[in-house]
Amino acid sequence: MTQQLNGKYISLIWSKGMHKRKYLIVGNWKMNGTLESLNEIVKIDEASAQLDSDLVLCVPNTIIYEASKKITNTKLLIGAQNCHQEENGAFTGDISATMLKNVGAKMIIVGHSERRLECAETSNLVEKKASASIRMGLPAIICIGETEEQKIKGETETVVCSQLEDSMPDASNDLNTIIAYEPVWAIGTGKVPTLEDISHVHRRIRNVLKEEKGKDISQKMRILYGGSVKPENAKEIFSLEHVDGALVGGASLKADDFINIAKQA
Repeated sequence: MTQQLNGKYISLIWSKGMHKRKYLIVGNWKMNGTLESLNEIVKIDEASAQLDSDLVLCVPNTIIYEASKKITNTKLLIGAQNCHQEENGAFTGDISATMLKNVGAKMIIVGHSERRLECAETSNLVEKKASASIRMGLPAIICIGETEEQKIKGETETVVCSQLEDSMPDASNDLNTIIAYEPVWAIGTGKVPTLEDISHVHRRIRNVLKEEKGKDISQKMRILYGGSVKPENAKEIFSLEHVDGALVGGASLKADDFINIAKQA
């Protein structure tokens, strides 16, 4: 399907009716949220019953248990933002996938750019964390994305594909793994790649998945876009062929904003 955008016809947009993968909207609360924030989760839970998309809120570990108890609809799950690669041991201050599952987490983000950059997490470590999550029956959301410097140098495709290949476990499939493409320079900045750029990267990711996992699994795996997703731009982004939802940061902290983004899917 073609659509006119900014005076030009491009074949990036496709009909919602053609989209065979169910949209997934994930909220990453990062280091925000206390027990008082449960009211926003309740609002999102109530609204989720009217939506066609799957929803996940990855909240701080301190409120996972209480948040899980508030959920009444199967369309909303509570997830975590990170896990240790080992199940247990002398790792002071760390949390394992086993522990997260025990308190109600249903999914885990691994390899977020903030951890890759600020905590020096390598793709090899991310792969181990994703494997730990999958072993516990918790789908892993594997984050990949280039920095602004890498984008300027024209290294986006190389960086993204390399991170994907090195971060994805052999055990990954469409049921236990979600890929989230987040250009680092777009996270929380208000900057958003062009639709053409998002489409190109997501198509390339799909091709890598096909090479790594085969055609059948690659066509079923969901690829999310993240980076300054808002109610105002979500509809166009979700209309791109290989975009299967979003990883939402700040806009997920408020029920109204998060639900308005989900409605666009």
